[in-house]
Amino acid sequence: MLSREDFVFTIGYDGPVAVVDNQAKHRYGTLSTKALAEKGFFRAAYASAIYAQDQEAVKLVVDIYNNLAGTSYTLDSPLDRLFGVFLVEVSRSIVL
Repeated sequence: MLSREDFVFTIGYDGPVAVVDNQAKHRYGTLSTKALAEKGFFRAAYASAIYAQDQEAVKLVVDIYNNLAGTSYTLDSPLDRLFGVFLVEVSRSIVL
């Protein structure tokens, strides 16, 4: 399984290998889910919440997103598709 930071800043996959944005990982990797969402990094914030398997954190990300975007998504909405994040089991990463 990838580390939280690698999963949060994964920008794609090359087969069974995650491709990680190293610059973003080092700059923002220590931020909490809430801090990522408040900075507008919604994809990363959602990935952080999914990685932690924390529904309260997912709700927090959606609430902040709805507030800023003027939308009305709920936890029943297709959030994985909205943010482009799916929990995938990979064991290796390539850092760019």
